[in-house]
Amino acid sequence: MTPEGCAIVTGATRGIGAATARALADAGWPVAVNYRSDAEGAQAVVSDIESAGGRAIAVEADVTDPEAVDALFERAEEDLGGVMVLVNNAGMRADGLAPQLKPEEWDAVLNTNLSAAFKTTRRALRPMLRARFGRIVNVASIVGPRANAGQSNYAASKAGLIGMTKTVAVEVARRGITVNAVAPGLVDTQLTEGISDGLADEIPARRTGTPEEIAACVRFLASDDASYVTGTVLTVDGGLSA
Repeated sequence: MTPEGCAIVTGATRGIGAATARALADAGWPVAVNYRSDAEGAQAVVSDIESAGGRAIAVEADVTDPEAVDALFERAEEDLGGVMVLVNNAGMRADGLAPQLKPEEWDAVLNTNLSAAFKTTRRALRPMLRARFGRIVNVASIVGPRANAGQSNYAASKAGLIGMTKTVAVEVARRGITVNAVAPGLVDTQLTEGISDGLADEIPARRTGTPEEIAACVRFLASDDASYVTGTVLTVDGGLSA
């Protein structure tokens, strides 16, 4: 049985994050809509959720900062209840061929896409372990296991996220906590701008995905129906990696 509590979605102002926040709210979860700089976008997502009869708050936090992560969880816990669902969606790109990639571009992508997810996961596990229930869903990418020239930093971060997902899942499975990842392919969001031209023809489905299609998979993994699904990666790419 799902205990009372709330969900946190990081990087939830647009795209997959915003769609996921709406989907979880539709499933009955109060949602903390996390953002770093786009307060207007976060408030728009909160307004959408409230208009549909749900409950949500916008919480500013740079999830690469451990102190900000603590503040994010404390605000969610104070206003919405214990965090029983965590969706690590915050991400960024800084593309470039490996010989030209700047050290700061490598560090920024790894810190945002991987290290931040570890920080939030570690913080989320405390109440989840006490409650003997929890759902952690990491938004990875097919670029983790599949090479994509010009994205060595992004690929490393997403491959690392998949490895972390599987390892943490094994560590906490007996405590009623599931840890999974979704690996989107080409999805129509701002993050994919500039890399989608011509790629749709390579996708067996002959189209890009939508944020809502990814969010539906996250919603499933956060549900009671997925209580025996853990340590897995759900690929959502229209057959591209097949």
